[in-house]
Amino acid sequence: MSSTQVVVIVIVVAVIAALVAVAVVASRRRALRERFGPEYDRVVAEQDSRSAAERELRERERRHAELELTPLDPESRARYAAAWEELQVRFVDSPAETVGEADELVSRLIAERGYPTGDFSDQIAHLSVEHARTLTHYRDAHEIRQRNERGEAGTEDLRQALVHYRALFADLLGEDPVAPQQPEQRHPDHDHDHDVPSR
Repeated sequence: MSSTQVVVIVIVVAVIAALVAVAVVASRRRALRERFGPEYDRVVAEQDSRSAAERELRERERRHAELELTPLDPESRARYAAAWEELQVRFVDSPAETVGEADELVSRLIAERGYPTGDFSDQIAHLSVEHARTLTHYRDAHEIRQRNERGEAGTEDLRQALVHYRALFADLLGEDPVAPQQPEQRHPDHDHDHDVPSR
């Protein structure tokens, strides 16, 4: 075999190896995009590079795999669904307090499923592996609850917070705890002036 043929073979092998490497990277990237959805783009925007973002997401997958997650039994699911309905009824008279209660109820459900409930950022990271598509709702609800604690959230904000909490709550529960319809405002001649999520 001539030296020219050897060089050609080496070049062909190198090209094939490079193409395989590119295909593997593209496949992993596609898998991460599919798994994390909008969370993928958020992490890419927050990190210095796409590769750093993808390392972060793979690390989230690794930590998530170490969790001992527990599916809810039918009794627990029914109990949580009933608690959510009661919470929505209370929203009419106590919207500010109800948003805090919604946060506590969602946190209890998160804990019962087996997720850590300490630092909010860590909680988001763990939830993102299986519940990425509802995390924007959870972040928005959390932000409104913080504004509510400072006295900066109006009734419409609080109504939106409850809608946001319900999105993650339903995702964790495995079903919507209430009929899937948008919250509505009460009729002007109703005794209460508050906006309330529909039941």
